Amino acid sequence: MSHEEDNSAQRTQAEQDAQNEFRTDDNEDLEYDSFSADLDSETAAPPANNQPSEDQVRITLLETELERTKDLMMRTVAEAENGRKRALKEREDASKFAISGFARDILSVADNLRRALDAIPAELQAQHPQVKNLTDGIDATERELLRCFEKNGIKKTEPLDERFDPNFHEVMFETPMPDKTRGTIIQVIEPGYTLNGRLLRPARVGIAKNDGSVSKEQTSQEPGQTINTEV
Repeated sequence: MSHEEDNSAQRTQAEQDAQNEFRTDDNEDLEYDSFSADLDSETAAPPANNQPSEDQVRITLLETELERTKDLMMRTVAEAENGRKRALKEREDASKFAISGFARDILSVADNLRRALDAIPAELQAQHPQVKNLTDGIDATERELLRCFEKNGIKKTEPLDERFDPNFHEVMFETPMPDKTRGTIIQVIEPGYTLNGRLLRPARVGIAKNDGSVSKEQTSQEPGQTINTEV
């Protein structure tokens, strides 16, 4: 190989080395640019994460609507149940108290039977067997009538020696009774009646007082009103 060819080969090798070095520098520059861009993107201000996305807003709205619907359904069910209970109670009351008017009218029959029995002296019954038989018949009729009353929820009340209750008793008079507590019923003028626990007719009574502090006006109130019956 001649000297000129050797020099030419050396120049060619030098040029290739220079090109390779240039490419390496370019690659390093590209890698640096890519790294710098990534770093810039990471250090840049992040998006506002406190702003909900459209899907999140939609989910929130649906959840709110679901809660409202559940609440409405629960209220509707509760109202329907309350309505059912009211209707049931009204039917029960109608069944229990449907005979109220008839029951009040027939009470006078029971009153008259009792008056008839009280009007026949025991001595007269003892002297006259016919009168005794008549009395026994009236007594049996009264017992049967009261039995029918009980069967249909009508209960007779004779509150002798009981405490005055304005819900079930009507005061007709009061009289001083030193040996009785004020408000004690000392006489039943007319028995009272209830229908399935509800007042049908108040018992008309006389009560005791042990001083003059209770006036006639206070004790002549309608059933349902109260009077002071404390000692």
